[in-house]
Amino acid sequence: MKYFGTDGFRGKANEGLNVDHAFKIGRFVGWHYGARAGKKARVVIGKDTRRSSYMFESALVAGLVASGADAYMLHVIPTPGVSYVTAEGAFDCGIMITASHNPFTDNGIKLVNHNGEKMDDEVLEEVEAYIDGEFDVPLAIDDAIGQTIDFMQGRNRYIAHLIASANFSLQGVKVGLDCANGAASSVAKPVFDALGADVYVFNNTPSGFNINVNCGSTHIEEMQSYVLRNHLDVGFAYDGDADRCIAVDEKGHVVDGDLIMYVCGRYLNQHGGLAKSTVVPTVMSNFGFFKALEEIGINHEDTAVGDKYVYACMREKGYSLGGEQSGHIIFGDIENTGDGIMTSLRIMEAIRAQKESLSTLVRPVKLYPQLLVNVRVTDRDAAMTSPEVKAAVEKASEFLAGNGRVLVRASGTEPLVRVLAEAPSDELCRQADDIVLAALEPFKA
Repeated sequence: MKYFGTDGFRGKANEGLNVDHAFKIGRFVGWHYGARAGKKARVVIGKDTRRSSYMFESALVAGLVASGADAYMLHVIPTPGVSYVTAEGAFDCGIMITASHNPFTDNGIKLVNHNGEKMDDEVLEEVEAYIDGEFDVPLAIDDAIGQTIDFMQGRNRYIAHLIASANFSLQGVKVGLDCANGAASSVAKPVFDALGADVYVFNNTPSGFNINVNCGSTHIEEMQSYVLRNHLDVGFAYDGDADRCIAVDEKGHVVDGDLIMYVCGRYLNQHGGLAKSTVVPTVMSNFGFFKALEEIGINHEDTAVGDKYVYACMREKGYSLGGEQSGHIIFGDIENTGDGIMTSLRIMEAIRAQKESLSTLVRPVKLYPQLLVNVRVTDRDAAMTSPEVKAAVEKASEFLAGNGRVLVRASGTEPLVRVLAEAPSDELCRQADDIVLAALEPFKA
């Protein structure tokens, strides 16, 4: 697609993504779900804490009501909150304004359908055609013009949903929350307060410019030192729109998405809650994680990189748990998108039910060293289809003898081929990578 990637329309505010784009997206959505369908559309809008999010919110609302839709404003709320409210409130569509873990200078627009799932490609293609002026849509007139509705109660319903999903008390548990000065800032603490936790929250004072700045899930070292300094039982760090979560155990060790899926998958499987005893990670998950799952009798079905592909596999085959190393975890029996705060609660459920520390629960997983080398090439397709490169990958795999792997992927946005080796030691990773890198030499730019 020209504008919408796997995670919405994203770019530097007023350069790659500007207010005209936002207005047109609002115009199309309001018409598509309203006049085009012979009714008045109801659309919810949420945003993160970037300065530009307020500008894009105004443009989207103007476009929606100009096309005759009613715009329900959730204000600052995590991306999964928009998905939840859209589905729970039977809205036609949901819009989230965020650039996730990107710097404040960027922003983005995500569309979700009436089920709170990522918007169908067919609709996004029409949005793009409208943005490019390939057709026009009518303006609403008279009493057909839409209205703007302050819908703070929607955010309150989302908070209540999170609290209700937890059937345990956190009384006496010291929990740290790094809200990345983003969308979790007004949601995470009330949830943990309601469950009785002793909450230590930081990076929850958004300025419009400090979202993700040396904080949150992409700067986990902040939470590591915070947990140790305050002698906490566990810490959770979110990204800007709070659809991801990375945890830190009581010893200050990072618990990434792979380890989270192991802890939650094992707990769910022991209690009959893991559909088909299968977890859905991406091909980039750690080889040690795969081995640990196999040792406890849990299957894994790997997908391409991207939560879009994880969810599609889960939905198609009826799986209930999947995710990525980045901490984007989907609990399919509860929600249909990644939710950082929900992930925190599911981890706490496993900790409380098993009466074990997080460091104890992750101990069986021995993550393998990884070595990733990006090779700039003249032709990605030629490199990826080369018989010599394919033979080198097979040779590297044979070299590791089933105790590691080599994964070769083409970048989707740059002229790069990524070579990832995983093995029990750094030296074995280097040797395996070198086998493939030698075959890529003729293709180097």
